[in-house]
Amino acid sequence: MNYIDLFAGAGGLSEGFLRAGFTPVAHVEMDADACKTLKTRLAYYHLRDNKGISHYKDYLRGKISSEKLYSFVPPEQMDSVLNLPISAETQDEIFGRIDKLLGEEKVDLIIGGPPCQAYSVAGRARKKGMKTDPRNFLYVQYAQYLRKYEPRMFVFENVLGLLSAKNGEHLRNIRRIVDKYGYEMSIRKFNAGDYGVLQSRERLIIIGWRKNTGLGYPSLNTKPKAYKVDNLLSDLPAIQPGGSSSEYKTVAPTNYLRDMNIRPVHWDVLSQHLARPHLESDIRIYRLVIDLWEKEQKRLRYEDLPPELQTHKNKKGFKDRFKVVAKDLSLSQTVVAHIHKDGHYYIHPYAEQGRSLSVREAARLQSFPDDYYFEGSRTAAFKQIGNAVPPLLAEEIARRVKNMLEGNGVFCKLQPPKEKSAAVRKTPAKKVNKPGKQTELFKPERASKRQTTIQPQVLAASV
Repeated sequence: MNYIDLFAGAGGLSEGFLRAGFTPVAHVEMDADACKTLKTRLAYYHLRDNKGISHYKDYLRGKISSEKLYSFVPPEQMDSVLNLPISAETQDEIFGRIDKLLGEEKVDLIIGGPPCQAYSVAGRARKKGMKTDPRNFLYVQYAQYLRKYEPRMFVFENVLGLLSAKNGEHLRNIRRIVDKYGYEMSIRKFNAGDYGVLQSRERLIIIGWRKNTGLGYPSLNTKPKAYKVDNLLSDLPAIQPGGSSSEYKTVAPTNYLRDMNIRPVHWDVLSQHLARPHLESDIRIYRLVIDLWEKEQKRLRYEDLPPELQTHKNKKGFKDRFKVVAKDLSLSQTVVAHIHKDGHYYIHPYAEQGRSLSVREAARLQSFPDDYYFEGSRTAAFKQIGNAVPPLLAEEIARRVKNMLEGNGVFCKLQPPKEKSAAVRKTPAKKVNKPGKQTELFKPERASKRQTTIQPQVLAASV
């Protein structure tokens, strides 16, 4: 089965589908560094499957160039990464290049999610002009690929803010457009922490399928929270601010690293374990933050810092500016793209290191394996990681979508949703809240014949 990845980023979502056995037709992404990351990852898979992994390791160790690495890979695979923005202006060019790659094949699946800043609550709060941001309407472009390639199913990932963005208008528009192009769709909220990722990260996953095909929203299998964040860090050597290391500690990887394939068996190359430099004042703050958590399990408020360390006048706006990634918790705070600007919200839990997370530690927190390499500068790598879909969550989605396409999928069974009061207040649909009844947030749509027990318009809190 094949797929097209739109707004591909560094490939977190795609990684899950590759692991599940799907074959990419094309990745479309506007960021040049992310596109190079995608090419490098495709090179990894090709060389791994063709007894050439030593070339990939040589690249990570700096022994060969990226050009040399890519020369070991069929050109059509490198050409499948399209470094273009997705827009009306580029649509014909992208279609033409995908058509050439596709040949006579049909497309099974389209995946991806438009940049989420335009929908996120935080983004809307920071920028008054967000209502007119053109990124708000990239779902229209996404839908054009459904119209053109008519995949059997599609996966659309985004932030929770999509529910309330412009009073729910964007989500209603998405429903209308996909219905126009012959699809049913349903939406669920997932937390990556329920699928093996040691991070609390809530996202909306829309899955759609062609009408009258008997397909539907698949059920996902959760994983028990049996590990702590420290399980991610124990085999990585201590480094100081601005420092790096390319050798693992001589300790056995934890069960978590092995069970979740973060550090694959026989993998011996530690890459991108490099930390950003910090001001001495920030290092002092980091140690105070860590000390308070270690002693009292409390987060340090900005206003409680010593006066000489308070450099911002807006103390209320910076209350939660500094935060340790607590090693004794099962889930860390959400990793977001802001990590590329500074590491204050992602302080390493060991005070003697006095730094924020390294690139490799942040990647592990997002469930990227150690054989995944992020191209570009350190800042570019952090940005790619913060924007990514965690591969462990992506893999679970991919395997269940594949089961559905193969005819042996299990349909998602809805539980009564936790009502989203803001969404209910803003939706034009009438609120139904009688005892024993589920609350519908959107106007119901038709279900396929085989899915008579499913109400895809009801937002489930869990599945």
